[in-house]
Amino acid sequence: MSPDTPLTLFGLSTTPLELVSFLLAVLTVWLNIRQNHWAWLFSITSSLLYAAVFADARLYGDAGLQFVFVAVSIWGWYQWLRGGEQHRPLQVSTLARRGWVMLLGAWLAGWGVLSWFLQRFTDTDVPHMDAFLTAGSLVGQFLLSRKKRENWLVWIAVDVLYVGLYVYKHLALTAMLYALFVVMAVAGWRRWRG
Repeated sequence: MSPDTPLTLFGLSTTPLELVSFLLAVLTVWLNIRQNHWAWLFSITSSLLYAAVFADARLYGDAGLQFVFVAVSIWGWYQWLRGGEQHRPLQVSTLARRGWVMLLGAWLAGWGVLSWFLQRFTDTDVPHMDAFLTAGSLVGQFLLSRKKRENWLVWIAVDVLYVGLYVYKHLALTAMLYALFVVMAVAGWRRWRG
């Protein structure tokens, strides 16, 4: 069976590649909630597989984002293990008000640049939404890598919108994954608030 062979699972159209990516992504978030550093290994693998899934769906922002996730996952893995004081494991902390202003500014700037790029240089039919969610995902991933509690709030907002985008793009299994991510992000927010 080819990785892109269509198959039906519980009445949903998917492929073996999307299914494996789905399972690895769920495992990643489950381990993140528990602050287990092995989550980063599964994040890297899932991101590489999802890059192919998204490229096939012409979600180029999301496909490119997966490669950024690989790089940020390597950095995040190091941060979790050695990013604290005196190269000790990083502890969960809260984002300062100034940090919020900077990250929201980065989100908006990233949205503008990515929207322009996707609209001008790709054949995507959703350049602005793809760009908005790609930029927001980068913000969420940065916060997660630095073990900021607020990463879960960013993921809740982004994942809710991703559900609609993936339904629109006929990626039913991935839409279900992101609906599950919303629930898991709420659990992560509660658990990390401690």
